[in-house]
Amino acid sequence: MPGLIRRSDIDEVRSRTEIVDVIGEQVTLKRAGVGSMKGLCPFHDERTPSFTVRSGVGRYHCFGCGEDGDVFTFLQRTEHLSFSESVERLAGRIGYQLTYEDGERAADTSNRARLLKANAAAAEYFQDQLGRDEAQPGRDFLVDRGFDQQAALDFGVGYAPRGYESLSRHLLANGFSKDEILAAGLVGSGERGLYDRFRGRLVWPIRDVTGQPVGFGARKLYEDDNGPKYLNTPETPVFHKSQVLYGLDKARREVSKQRRVVVVEGYTDVMACHLAGITTAVATCGTSFGVDHIKLMRRVMGDFEVTDQRGSGQVVFTFDPDEAGQKAASRAFAEEQRFASQTFVAVPPEGLDPADLWLHKGAAAVQEMIDGRKPLFEFMLRRVLAGHDLDTVEGRVQALRATAPIVAGIRDRAMHDGYARELAGWLGEDLEAVRQAVATARGRVIAASDSPGRIAIEAVTAAAAMPPEDEGQGGRWKRDGDRKPWQDRDGDRKPWQDRDGGPRQQQLPPRVVVPDEQGRYAPDDRDAPPTDEELAGVPDPVQPRHRATPPDEQAAVRVGASIAELPSDVNTRVERDALQAILQHPEFFGEDLLRAASRAAFASGLLAVVRDGLAVAIEGGPPENGAAWLDRVAHEVPPHYAGLVRELGVLTAPVRDEQGLERWATDIVVSLVDRDLLRQKVELLGRLRRTEGDADGQRAIQHELVALEEQRRSLRGD
Repeated sequence: MPGLIRRSDIDEVRSRTEIVDVIGEQVTLKRAGVGSMKGLCPFHDERTPSFTVRSGVGRYHCFGCGEDGDVFTFLQRTEHLSFSESVERLAGRIGYQLTYEDGERAADTSNRARLLKANAAAAEYFQDQLGRDEAQPGRDFLVDRGFDQQAALDFGVGYAPRGYESLSRHLLANGFSKDEILAAGLVGSGERGLYDRFRGRLVWPIRDVTGQPVGFGARKLYEDDNGPKYLNTPETPVFHKSQVLYGLDKARREVSKQRRVVVVEGYTDVMACHLAGITTAVATCGTSFGVDHIKLMRRVMGDFEVTDQRGSGQVVFTFDPDEAGQKAASRAFAEEQRFASQTFVAVPPEGLDPADLWLHKGAAAVQEMIDGRKPLFEFMLRRVLAGHDLDTVEGRVQALRATAPIVAGIRDRAMHDGYARELAGWLGEDLEAVRQAVATARGRVIAASDSPGRIAIEAVTAAAAMPPEDEGQGGRWKRDGDRKPWQDRDGDRKPWQDRDGGPRQQQLPPRVVVPDEQGRYAPDDRDAPPTDEELAGVPDPVQPRHRATPPDEQAAVRVGASIAELPSDVNTRVERDALQAILQHPEFFGEDLLRAASRAAFASGLLAVVRDGLAVAIEGGPPENGAAWLDRVAHEVPPHYAGLVRELGVLTAPVRDEQGLERWATDIVVSLVDRDLLRQKVELLGRLRRTEGDADGQRAIQHELVALEEQRRSLRGD
């Protein structure tokens, strides 16, 4: 067994790996200033991007939750790898041959890599079996649905033999242990020993966003199969059905590019949509569309608000026109407000799902279905109205009461007013009466302090909240007779209901006001979007802004000093920006200027500690560029302050292009040193007054003043 990976190899892999490319596979990153990229944090839920990646220093940092690290740390946190596994993963990515030292190998904290390899081996085995004689029913199934051999190959479709232990024997023979294939969910264990979980079924590999197989979905082919129609891998250390979307690995680039995702109900629907040119189609895997799916999609889409309007992205749900599909749409609507993008519903015609539509009507019909999508708000409003008799006064009154919460839940002001007018027209009621009803409903939403979508969903129908069954393609719906009115499907009381199922009054959660990564504040508004200047990394010089952090963004408590603790006065800003410039671009400064900056007096006690660490690091030799210099300074400060050093190391510079970067950095450090020279001059002038009558003492001080003034002129270039 190999020993520890050589340190030189670790450094080489790190230097050859572009951190933006690795993180960009899971998070859509956009330019946020010179050398900085920004996106939605993968470690906590947020509406505006605070996750910053700097290629030059090879690090990421989230100014919302405090997560920080390099490319190895990112893989360890997101893929649950050990450090050695993360190095090996990236070495394989760039084709670098690692060498190992003698001694014990570092203990693995996770067996994830072996489970992924087992899944990959199983996927390869299933694909090979699809070409065997026994798999003819599977090939017939695909052909009957219009999928040829190339389509099966593109999506990795395979066949699981009917044998009791065909796969388990294959994997054991290829070096996998019994515990590994059990943990991967590929086999089960009974009185007769191991048995294959998937037998006599057509199999689709379910891949994570990076393209690695983490599980499987399998459809039965034989009448004597007493199992469910669709069977999925159970929950494992690498497969969590609520956190993966089938087809996202293939759709990821187009989803990011188009900022549109189409959510369908099954594996064949995804295949049909992609073959029809809808290359942003994805599907859930045996469960309903939920919060974790939304978080995943938003990161890939780059789904955040940029104005007081909704985002420009689109989320299109496709649901069957039957009652189950209508209820599924209602369930999706309950989480609609989590998106910044606009949401739509596309209903296939004639009761056909997308796969059948593609098979019988062709690619153009699938495209037409997507093009004919309707806004989710309109869909829900019309559905509620359809349940009332609008020919009677009583029916119209009840319909208004039922639909007002839906309109009240619309954040976009223009859409809010527009739907109020539309609703007045559909009901034949006065616009002011509708607006008053909506205002009353909005008060209930605020009093309940919950998602407007969840409040509005009560108006749709009680059936809209029925949970999906766990097994089955696309998460079909069934009634849970054991669920109490005040419980969700896990048995917990819904946050907007009391034990009798009625609305629960509660206080709004406390708002935490913190500065953003540029040290600015935004209005006390939970959904305050960033300005264009913020997204470009340019500070707003006109007026401070106050940004409130919603409860769902308070995902982690920072340990140690942080930029968020700094005041926003001018002196602190100069000190912070100067340290940022030196930590990120030491190559811009000569040794004399660096030493002068490291000796300058600081008003901020927190930043003074960083300055002292900088001074010690400078004495250790010329600063390097990139992460090594940042690590040197972070090593010198007390552990409590290391996070602050790293925050400064990834902070976005307030410039738009490379040409302005060096000028900004030089100007801010010169300003800091000039300020300190002015402080020294004031001290000398005070000493000069106190030495009145001491001619020799005054001459010495005057010489110091002359030398100091020469330094200031030289510093300013006069």
